[in-house]
Amino acid sequence: MGSGILARAVVQAYRQALSNAAKSGVTHETLQNAVRRGGKVMTEQEARLILGVSEETAWEEILKKYEILFEKNAKNGSFYLQSKVHRAKECLESVYQGKAEGSPPS
Repeated sequence: MGSGILARAVVQAYRQALSNAAKSGVTHETLQNAVRRGGKVMTEQEARLILGVSEETAWEEILKKYEILFEKNAKNGSFYLQSKVHRAKECLESVYQGKAEGSPPS
């Protein structure tokens, strides 16, 4: 019974968000993308904590840490941790690509 109330509240909130978006000029697609990504975004700080690196760490060192952690979790770890390690690398990859101004990291 409580889940039904919660589901109705979520639907109502979503409809209200769509209504507000239409009034403010935000497109439906933009709002849907934001909703989808909302719970999946990893911050740079979280990514650095997962991989155990600092802001001064070179990209090559980040890749080494990533490979070690990814392989450890592939052999006898958890898929969840392995996916967190992968997401952390992806997050930092975008940060380092921005710093290199368009040249992709190796």
